[in-house]
Amino acid sequence: MATERSRPTPVARVLRTCLHLLVAGLLVLVVARSAFADRGGDPAAVAAAASAMAAGYAVGPRLAAVRTSRRAAALWLVLLGATWTGLLVATQDGVWLAFPLYFLELHLLGRRGGPVAVGLTAVAAIAAWSWHQQSFSLAASIGPVLGAAVATATVLGYQALYRESEERRRLIDELTAARADLAAAHHTAGVLAERERLAREIHDTLAQSLSSIQLLLRAAQRALPERTEAAAGYVEQARQAAQDNLDEARRFVRALTPPALDGDQLPVALERLCATTTAHSGLPVHLHLSGSPVRLPAAQEVALLRIAQSALGNTVRHAKASRAEVTLSYMEGEVALDVYDDGAGFDPAAVAGRSGGDAGGGFGLPTMRARARALGGSFTVESAPGEGTALAVQLPVTAEAGA
Repeated sequence: MATERSRPTPVARVLRTCLHLLVAGLLVLVVARSAFADRGGDPAAVAAAASAMAAGYAVGPRLAAVRTSRRAAALWLVLLGATWTGLLVATQDGVWLAFPLYFLELHLLGRRGGPVAVGLTAVAAIAAWSWHQQSFSLAASIGPVLGAAVATATVLGYQALYRESEERRRLIDELTAARADLAAAHHTAGVLAERERLAREIHDTLAQSLSSIQLLLRAAQRALPERTEAAAGYVEQARQAAQDNLDEARRFVRALTPPALDGDQLPVALERLCATTTAHSGLPVHLHLSGSPVRLPAAQEVALLRIAQSALGNTVRHAKASRAEVTLSYMEGEVALDVYDDGAGFDPAAVAGRSGGDAGGGFGLPTMRARARALGGSFTVESAPGEGTALAVQLPVTAEAGA
């Protein structure tokens, strides 16, 4: 309550100004009627009592304690009531000042003390009027009682509206803060998603190509100095792999289609991948096509190509295989990719428990699984030590994709 009074709203300031004007106008009217109309009472006494009440009223709003402390406000109202009582004794017209006093009491004393003070003020006004009239009249008591009821309803209604406005403002502030938090969360999620995308792309492109370049340069090193022509061939293949790697890096930074898919369907890109893997590593890799190829959405073709790149990269680095087979199957309602090698194999359960995910401690298997699940597909891996490895990916094919 003290805070509300110390920082009034524009409406509150207007109401306060109107209340000040009402008090001043009523005091002037009381003094004028006493001086120029036959209302009974001594005009000098009325003027003195009105001046005392005006002085007391003018001092109160200027005191910081009255605006911040309910106890100080109550003490000021007692003193103001004493000066008003003197005015009631001097003239019956002092009853008019009861109405602005109602507003002051309700505003300064709160919902508990305010109505009690209003009731006492109304009783005092009725008693003073009856004393001046030398008789009690029910009609004369209606005015103060009705004024008290109107003032109480007005102040309580305004306070209710003010509380509702403050609650709405608080809710708006909370909503604004929640929107800011949500925007920050969306930004964080976007950053994490982009990091995950870059991690997948780097693992399936740059890391695989760099591994191939390393193998080619080792082969060139072993061929020197006796077989310079063979070494030169290895170096040329490494240079071409580095160029392809650079193209891949530029493409996935811009989130574009891999160069291997530019203008080609997935089977052609896989055929090229198998040939490149064979040329770089010496591992025979064959592609088998089943069913009638259809154009898939770009996201599915990119995912299948990346999974094949990652799987063959694992085979070259870790499997020690003598051959690898890639099978792309177009079926009704889905497309399947299978990658098999006859290498050393591994225990999928043991690999799943590592901090990485593939046979070499990287995160190839989790990345492949995440790619498949992101497109509503499934990913399975079957392997055992000494029995090779088989990866299988199934993705749904929509009617629009087939068209």
